[in-house]
Amino acid sequence: MKTLVWVEHDNTNMADATLAAVTAAGKLGEVHLLVAGANCRAVAEQAAKIAGVGKVHVADDAAYEHALAENVAPLIVDLMGHHDAFVAPATTTGKNVAPRVAALLDVMQISDILSVEGDKTFTRPIYAGNAIATVESSDEKLVVTVRGTAFEKADAESGSAEIEDVSGPTGDGLSSFVSQEIAESERPELTSAKVIVSGGRALKDAETFEEYIMPLADKLGAGVGASRAAVDAGYVPNDYQVGQTGKIVAPEVYIAIGISGAIQHLAGMKDSKTIIAINKDEDAPIFQVADIGLVGDLYKIVPELTEKL
Repeated sequence: MKTLVWVEHDNTNMADATLAAVTAAGKLGEVHLLVAGANCRAVAEQAAKIAGVGKVHVADDAAYEHALAENVAPLIVDLMGHHDAFVAPATTTGKNVAPRVAALLDVMQISDILSVEGDKTFTRPIYAGNAIATVESSDEKLVVTVRGTAFEKADAESGSAEIEDVSGPTGDGLSSFVSQEIAESERPELTSAKVIVSGGRALKDAETFEEYIMPLADKLGAGVGASRAAVDAGYVPNDYQVGQTGKIVAPEVYIAIGISGAIQHLAGMKDSKTIIAINKDEDAPIFQVADIGLVGDLYKIVPELTEKL
């Protein structure tokens, strides 16, 4: 079986999410990568070094610069004539592109897989991760998205894949890129951070969130996350959200402050190696998954913890 893996990138650097997708694809058979972008040769050279990759297809065209699903999906479908499966990381971009590819191929997408059990059999979470379903596809072609925290990252340096230039359809011109607003921070990005400090609705407002969460995160060199309630209340931007409808993370240490532990939040962080919870409610659901729990007033505990670090 030949598998085509979507390479997540910004036209300069490849994203780590690609490495987990390569590991998953390797369980299906021969792995080929697709780098679609503009002036993206550097990304293709990075991708060629990934262990286990046989070939890197490079589609360098201005139409693919911003990875608009309407533009890249026809290219992928064209390449699927020589591949049996399309695999993408379950990132914002991957989850945007894959469904369109599946629709054009007229197949059922299998989303957010946790393991590969056979050529066409996978496990995936349902009910916000409270149950794991085993699913088997009967389609001739597979379209799969991969939960990055469920697979080891492939070695990014020991490969030597062939690089091949390809071209294909560039969409129908019905959509176009207008602008993007990218949040910049010196702190680690959530999905790659080894330590994450997250705040919840108990922080009251944006100023309080900044006052209590940020100093602790800076002391630990941590990424900053938040519950959906905190995001919806306007304490922090949407890209801070951890959970089923936010980012799925699995850091070495996850510190949940003032987060009760709703199911949708737990679905996004319960795979963390060590979970530390600080909450004044001893019956909060977060303590059911926490390795270390501190029951008390966060307004006293967090400043004291920050000071001792």
